[in-house]
Amino acid sequence: MNLQQVGKLFVGIGAFLVLFGILLVISSKLGFFKFGRIPGDISVSKNGFNFYFPIATSIILSIVLTLVLWLVSALITGTRK
Repeated sequence: MNLQQVGKLFVGIGAFLVLFGILLVISSKLGFFKFGRIPGDISVSKNGFNFYFPIATSIILSIVLTLVLWLVSALITGTRK
């Protein structure tokens, strides 16, 4: 992989992240998408202390990213295991 291909890859990843970020901002303002506050996330509030641990969100995000990266890898190499 030469530097030109690496540069194109980074531009593509950056464009995807920008579009995903815009989608998150718009959907949260409209109330469609409550990502980060789903059942299974741990939230504790006591006497002015707030603790939030998004365990369910982390698991879902991990599964989605694993599937996306597997698909990208399969498309690039031309194999599906």
